[in-house]
Amino acid sequence: MSGHSKWSQIKRQKGVNDVRRGALFTKLGREMTVAARDGGGDPNSNFRLRLAIQKARESNMPADTIDRAIKRGTGGGDGAVLEEITYEGYGSGGTAILVDAMTDNRNRAAAEIRAAFTKYGGSLGESGCVSWLFDSKGVIAVDVGKQDPDELALIAIDAGAEDVNVEDGSVEIYTEPAELEKVRRTLEASKVAIVSAEVDMVPKTTVQLDSKGTISVMKLIERLEDLEDVQRVYSNIEVSEEALAQYS
Repeated sequence: MSGHSKWSQIKRQKGVNDVRRGALFTKLGREMTVAARDGGGDPNSNFRLRLAIQKARESNMPADTIDRAIKRGTGGGDGAVLEEITYEGYGSGGTAILVDAMTDNRNRAAAEIRAAFTKYGGSLGESGCVSWLFDSKGVIAVDVGKQDPDELALIAIDAGAEDVNVEDGSVEIYTEPAELEKVRRTLEASKVAIVSAEVDMVPKTTVQLDSKGTISVMKLIERLEDLEDVQRVYSNIEVSEEALAQYS
């Protein structure tokens, strides 16, 4: 899990720097709109919406933009035509790739995602071909600061976390999706600095390739994440220090 964790941390650190702010706001707005459409506009009773609002605020999205996105979901409009689709496929070396898309044009989304896979030596597969390799988990990334990572791990376990990954002074905490909010609140009450808290698809096992293959998968992931219709991308690639150095 450590290589997967390291790649996740790097992508978080890159954050808005690698994504046009307008494109990022579009993705965040769509997530809030669909969350509100499917679960109602009250974040207190809609966990998915609450997470989406939190992420939008962390990305400095203006409050009025957040409000408009939620109203689109509760009042019809373009929120009604957005469709959620998960695409599954393979990167170099048979690595598993999951792509969560949210689109108002299924044909466009499929064509652009297929083209990205093809460009970087991958291929789209049938529904279910790789999803069984992942588990849905709550993932909380923590800013350790001056705290002892092992102590933070114990706090997380006591709060109800399933597993904790401590690596290079950073901590990632894994929970059941339904327990994510409870664990996050407990950590915050213990003065733990939360970097992010979200529901992810976490690989059950990871695949390690040579540097060339790993970099190809990393480029595919970044290309997919740049597409307007793509919300999230997950992979079971194991990222080595050598591949990270070459990619950087």
